[in-house]
Amino acid sequence: MGSSPGAAMMVRIYKQDSQLEIWKQVADGSFRLFKTYDICTFSGDLGPKIREGDRQSPEGFYTISRGLMNPNSNYYLSFNLGFPNKFDRAYGRTGSHLMVHGDCSSRGCYAMTDEQIAEIYALARETFTGGNRSFQVQIYPFRMTPQNLARYYDNPNIAYWQNLKEGFDYTEVTGKPARWDVCGRKYVFNARAASGQPLDATAACPPLVRDPEVVARVKALEEKDNQAYQVAVAEVQSDQQKAAEAAARRAQEEADAAERKRLNQIAVAEREKALGDAVNGFFSSIFGGGKAPDTAPVDGQGPVINSSLVAPIPHARISRS
Repeated sequence: MGSSPGAAMMVRIYKQDSQLEIWKQVADGSFRLFKTYDICTFSGDLGPKIREGDRQSPEGFYTISRGLMNPNSNYYLSFNLGFPNKFDRAYGRTGSHLMVHGDCSSRGCYAMTDEQIAEIYALARETFTGGNRSFQVQIYPFRMTPQNLARYYDNPNIAYWQNLKEGFDYTEVTGKPARWDVCGRKYVFNARAASGQPLDATAACPPLVRDPEVVARVKALEEKDNQAYQVAVAEVQSDQQKAAEAAARRAQEEADAAERKRLNQIAVAEREKALGDAVNGFFSSIFGGGKAPDTAPVDGQGPVINSSLVAPIPHARISRS
């Protein structure tokens, strides 16, 4: 690929794909993808790390210097991401010891297998040996396509992710890691204050100086992607509407079925009661419907049979022999 062990490198991490990419600088100064690793595990969901102990792996732009490398890590080998960075501190975010390391175990880090981190660590070490003072790590929630962003158009982090996409776009347009800084509590890329003063992360951004040609190319890319984003959002909203309508129909069908079952149970109960009443009435009319007209009670002796209603007893047969 026209690179060398001592050439500059860049790391990109995509949470959703659970992948870590190594990019190396080639002869013309641009960066090309060198190798992709499957991340063994990381903590939390899509979105930035907010506070110590939230078990969330960070997102954003981080600069790794030689001092952040740890060959004696409890997790075999590691390099610290330097969280919280200038952007994170502007939001009061807290956390410590956020790393890319081995041992395939994460409490907010990006954990690789020992074999993987051995390769990644060696690449970083050779980059420093080659005279580079640092390398950049770009951590994204997902690949920064209009379609992926549209899928999360109503996520509370969408504005933050669109800010990250600016850095992604500057990297894509220039072929080099975007130079990042922070003002107005936002990342700004390939920019410096016109005054020459350092940028204040929490103060409004002052007039900035950028390469106009690069700005124009980034703007053209953003306009194209924004059009695709709007189309994709409309499609997502349409799919959501269809899904909501289908769910409403299913809920109504289930409610109707439950009501039919309830009414059927009531009807069955009413029929069973009516049948029971009819049977009870039948037996009552035969066995318990009042005093028989052909009996008359005698005090203390119960009913006396009315002899006029009793069949006569035949006399004994007369012998005719």
